[in-house]
Amino acid sequence: MARTLAELATALIDCRACPRLVSWREQVAHEKRAAFRDQTYWGRPVPGFGPPDARILIVGLAPAAHGANRTGRMFTGDRSGEVLYAALHAVGLANQPTATAIDDGLQLFGTRITSPVHCAPPDNKPTPTERDTCRHWLVDELHFLTPTLRAVVVLGAFGWQALLPVLAAASWTVPRPRPTFTHGAHHTLQPTTPLHSPLHLFGCYHVSQQNTFTGRLTPQMVEQVLLQAKTAANLP
Repeated sequence: MARTLAELATALIDCRACPRLVSWREQVAHEKRAAFRDQTYWGRPVPGFGPPDARILIVGLAPAAHGANRTGRMFTGDRSGEVLYAALHAVGLANQPTATAIDDGLQLFGTRITSPVHCAPPDNKPTPTERDTCRHWLVDELHFLTPTLRAVVVLGAFGWQALLPVLAAASWTVPRPRPTFTHGAHHTLQPTTPLHSPLHLFGCYHVSQQNTFTGRLTPQMVEQVLLQAKTAANLP
């Protein structure tokens, strides 16, 4: 078993457990989008991004085919990332508002970003089997973050449904019936051991183009949820 998040990332990027996802991520990396034809695509599982002592965890869906699957970093190089990182910068959780490449100097403050599925899926739709096969990576990542973690922001219903069983199997009590996903949802999960702290769980619509282009999700809405998480996590 990995002893650190860095070791976990090293193991993760070699994963080939889901044949459909392996085939798709590599096909996309070979064929490329015309705008990126001169670039070398990452084409592998994408590990979480952010400090190992993060107090806030942001949980998305899966890497975008020509975003993180190209750049090798969560929400980097696509329109969804433009919205997310601009919001993180606006509330003081990132040192810059843009994320274009893995070496662009971006830093997150007290915040880490991950996803329940680490490979780009066709049509951005992982299957339930792929979600469940990938779950152990999220379980292990959460294990390393537990000592400092105080808040989780989940982007979209898929991430919400994938994360709740992981939290229930970890050190927090998830209410029954399980909370349903809504934008702006906020639930405080109590720990099952005195060694851990309560966890604030927030829901936010996913920063997908479908949501941001239609106005269902605005930058101000994202910033509001992040500010609530920042306050709950007691970050300056």
